[in-house]
Amino acid sequence: MNLAQSLREEILTILAQCRQSTLNVLARIDLVQFYQQAHPDFSPVGWHLGHIAFTEAYWILEYLAGLPPIFPEYKSLFAADGLPKSQRQYLPAPEIIQNYLNIVRSKVIAYLEIAPLESQERLWRWLIQHESQHGETIALILHLWGDRSTTSTTEFNPVTPAMVTIPAGEIYLGSNRIEAQDNERPVTLVHLDSYLLDQYPVTCKEYKIFIEAGGYQNPQWWSQGGWDWLQANSITQPLYWDHLPSDYPVYGVSWYEAQAYAQFAGKRLPTEAEWEKAASWDLVKNKKYDYPWGDIPPTCENCNYNLNLGGISPVNAYPLGRSPVGCYDMLGNVWEWTASSFSGYPGFESYPYRGYSQAYFDGKHRVLKGGSWATRSWALRTSFRNWYYPEVRQILAGFRCAQ
Repeated sequence: MNLAQSLREEILTILAQCRQSTLNVLARIDLVQFYQQAHPDFSPVGWHLGHIAFTEAYWILEYLAGLPPIFPEYKSLFAADGLPKSQRQYLPAPEIIQNYLNIVRSKVIAYLEIAPLESQERLWRWLIQHESQHGETIALILHLWGDRSTTSTTEFNPVTPAMVTIPAGEIYLGSNRIEAQDNERPVTLVHLDSYLLDQYPVTCKEYKIFIEAGGYQNPQWWSQGGWDWLQANSITQPLYWDHLPSDYPVYGVSWYEAQAYAQFAGKRLPTEAEWEKAASWDLVKNKKYDYPWGDIPPTCENCNYNLNLGGISPVNAYPLGRSPVGCYDMLGNVWEWTASSFSGYPGFESYPYRGYSQAYFDGKHRVLKGGSWATRSWALRTSFRNWYYPEVRQILAGFRCAQ
């Protein structure tokens, strides 16, 4: 088998695996979850499924293959810049959406047989990550609906909070690999002073101290923006504060809550660069890895991802996933807020369209790193960047602190 055919087979296999993960969700949701919003900021599950089909049809069949639109009547409904989220509940029946997915996919596979992948590979890999990201959004929507019955309850040895010393030096941020998103490119060299980083994400046990000390009632720990947000929303605990075991990561917190806890603890949130160095940089070999454990893709042995457990796990559950400097849980389990605003690296170029990343370089979105228990492997690496407004707490996000 030549290289071109090997790549074709690889893409075909990944497309099938990613789609099966999507269809597994479709098979277990009810009609309320399919049609209705769980929260005003998130579209219904059914819309995400239709959007996956629409996006695949647009970029592969129309943009690459030059074919006329199929089901053009779906553009206004399923385009990302179409209807407001509140109007996306008037959807075709689930079986029609599934048929839409199947018809588009059959045409995409037919085109894949003749596609010049040497010039198109990046877009195919972008599309796989697009479906992966919407798959994770669907998972968090179901979490909002209360689908948390499969959260892991396995107990491990008690966690002793500790910080790891990261010496000063240079680090390459980002990635130039073919699958890297536009906001990960180009690789950027930065210098960091020495710092300390929590060995583990902040646990429920640690965060409980903040709650019981009146952290949500004391403005001294909060930024002005965070305090204003807190008063407007009357929040007294994380969104997913489900009496989880003490050594599980706190999650369902906004950036404001993470920042307030860090202030309370006499620490701060790490910058994106500090987080990425601790997750990926081998100080001995002077080498950056794609994953904390090396360059081999994730497995169930080194992190909690891809709905394998159906929920969060203890922060010390994956010793084989430690980074070279000794930090746990740098990939999977919960996303981690950083102090950094989302912006492009020097030399940034939009791909495949400006609205994917650049529209969010507004100084208002904060970077999250590391993925979660619902992140699929194709969107899980140390260079991957996520971004949300600082008040958002519905996502599967926690944090760790720096000094």
